[in-house]
Amino acid sequence: MGAQKKGSSRVSEDAEELARNPLQAILLADSFTTKFRPITLERPKVLLPLVNVPMIDYTLAWLESAGVEEVFIFCCAHSRQVMDYLESSGWHKQPNFTVAMIESNNSISAGDALRLIYERNVIHGDFVLVSGDTVSNMSLTHAVKEHKERRKKDNNAVMTMVIKKSKPSPVIHQSRLGTDELFMAIDPDTKQLLCYEERGEHPRGAISLENSLLADNPSISLHNDKQASSFYMLRFSFLYMQIYGISIFNIDCYIDICSQEVLSLFTDNFDYQHLRRHFVKGLLVDDIMGYKIFTHEIHSSYAARIDNYRSYDTISKDIIQRWTYPFVPDVRFSANCTTKLEREGMYKAPEIQQSRSAHIGPFTVIGKGTRIGDDSRITHSVIGEGCTIGSNVSIVGSYIWNNVTIEDGCELRHAIVCDGVIIKAAATLEPGVVLSFKVVIGRGFVVPAYSKVSLFQQPTAQDSDEELEYADSSSGTIDPSIADAGNKLNGDIVSESSQMQDWSTSQLGPGGAGFIWSACDGGCEEEWRHSVAPIPTDQLAKALLAIEEDLEIVKVSDSALTPSGELEPGSDDDDSDNMDDSNVDTVDFEKEAEATFLRAAQDNIAVDDLILEMNSLRLSYNKSAGDCTGALFYPMMKLALESPHNTAVELQKNVASVVSKWHKLFEVLAKEVDDQIELIMKFEEMCLESTKEFAPIFSQILYLLYEREIIGEEAILRWDDERKDADESDRVFVKQSEKFIQWLREADEEED
Repeated sequence: MGAQKKGSSRVSEDAEELARNPLQAILLADSFTTKFRPITLERPKVLLPLVNVPMIDYTLAWLESAGVEEVFIFCCAHSRQVMDYLESSGWHKQPNFTVAMIESNNSISAGDALRLIYERNVIHGDFVLVSGDTVSNMSLTHAVKEHKERRKKDNNAVMTMVIKKSKPSPVIHQSRLGTDELFMAIDPDTKQLLCYEERGEHPRGAISLENSLLADNPSISLHNDKQASSFYMLRFSFLYMQIYGISIFNIDCYIDICSQEVLSLFTDNFDYQHLRRHFVKGLLVDDIMGYKIFTHEIHSSYAARIDNYRSYDTISKDIIQRWTYPFVPDVRFSANCTTKLEREGMYKAPEIQQSRSAHIGPFTVIGKGTRIGDDSRITHSVIGEGCTIGSNVSIVGSYIWNNVTIEDGCELRHAIVCDGVIIKAAATLEPGVVLSFKVVIGRGFVVPAYSKVSLFQQPTAQDSDEELEYADSSSGTIDPSIADAGNKLNGDIVSESSQMQDWSTSQLGPGGAGFIWSACDGGCEEEWRHSVAPIPTDQLAKALLAIEEDLEIVKVSDSALTPSGELEPGSDDDDSDNMDDSNVDTVDFEKEAEATFLRAAQDNIAVDDLILEMNSLRLSYNKSAGDCTGALFYPMMKLALESPHNTAVELQKNVASVVSKWHKLFEVLAKEVDDQIELIMKFEEMCLESTKEFAPIFSQILYLLYEREIIGEEAILRWDDERKDADESDRVFVKQSEKFIQWLREADEEED
């Protein structure tokens, strides 16, 4: 099927051999990082609930649906918990799907894991390499086929990486998953990976391409929005980086199709620890052996990995919004309890006790057996099983796991609360808080933003190996046991030292239990970058100011290519190429603006924060405020159209509601009369084409926009004047608005 061991002859891959060798996968149940501490001191990351289902279930369900027949799960930290869960979950009983465990007590990296698997000699051909925190619904058929076809032609094609295009935030230079900007240089014809660099490894925001890379690929050219330049050695900013002839991708899905040589290469190179930082980059710079890595781009399919708390939040929302279908809450794909999908993206499991006065908002999941008291409000959140939520509780954008007790009058905003936590009356969790298992928050206590709280004290000395995820995996300092693996690993875990702790002087208020951990090595910046909470307004403002300063620096530069190799604008592009690039940029900008607005509406982000995001977006695309206005008006009206309504009057009320919420956004962006006229014309176009439901109430909505000061009197009157000599077909909405326009003119005359 795949390549043989290093040094042996290659066997042809005919149909019989493919039939003999089932598609295999290696699933790494350790991610070998510390990003989910303190939670992962007590439970392995792959068993943490993601929308009330353990992460590993999403990965296994996808592999089974994608045609993988044999999965080898490698686990090290908390391996007993993983093994107990898999034995009780039913994955061993699936037809045509074999799950086998490979356990290690001393592996500290992905490289160690793959070396051990190589020694076991269980992989017999090409295989899929994933981690147990991967969520996907992509088909593997085309990716595997491409890989095998390449192998027939080139025995050195050892890996195919799955990638997906995604423009990072131009403000904070990270993807929506909270990962750093990623630059991949890819040959457009062969899809071979030529360069792999993360912004985090280049703090100054610049990378270098070596002469050898460019010499082997003479057609490569680099250009910004309008100009291009040939080069042999260059250094350039991530902010303005666009490649013509090679591609820029920002999402590495961490799904790899590998040949057997990959395992032998790890065995031959003991310095290979990290899959990307060491193995991939090592092969890219090795010009002796000639091994090659290729890419497979997905478009409509979903694939993402939970790397940090922000990606946990993002992927949870994607699941709730059904981008991961069929792996969604109302479809049973593992041992998950099927929930019922209701309007506005609400999911409710059986046996819920909800007070009549309690309000459940959109994009919320409520787990089985949960009780919700009077006048409590829950929105954009996930509530686990068996939780008790008191009266007058407010929960926004938070993840509450199983058997949590939240007493009356508490407020939780964008927090993660693990199993068995008790939050006493009138307590508050500020954005970004993480409460580990069985923590108790005292009455009326306010947990500061981005705090991490655990029953375990924070380790005093950090492990020297940055690849090591769980220092407790073999040290014996923490040896949690699970009384009932089938009970979703409830977290009945407290060490002897924790049980004997005197909590009378707790950091967490009267009756509290737990320790507040100090910020990580990266400081507060790492906390807000990787948190489930929205990016703070002050940080967005700082980042936006930095972008504007960078743009000023670029404007000052005037040479095409300086002797030092700095890339500057050239003047060689022809007008047609510029026109094509401009059109592509406009489409990309409108899509990005729509996605930004819908995320803001879903996450209940403040209007001021959205204005900052849009200003940074228009700067990165070199667009005007008017371009922003038109790009945002459509998703706002679409939001009103998709809200429940049966009559035109109800639709008009929906429009009034969304306009009332977002009017400040348009007041700021559409200050100029010309921009307001463009907005009216955009609305005309929508009524004639994409959203015809608004056509009968055009004049009423126009008046509403005038009343909320989004569109001014001068803009409406000039729009009327411009339409006077137009064809009758172009005056449909002017005629519909005649009475309103006449009223404006008479009011203007009276004022004169």
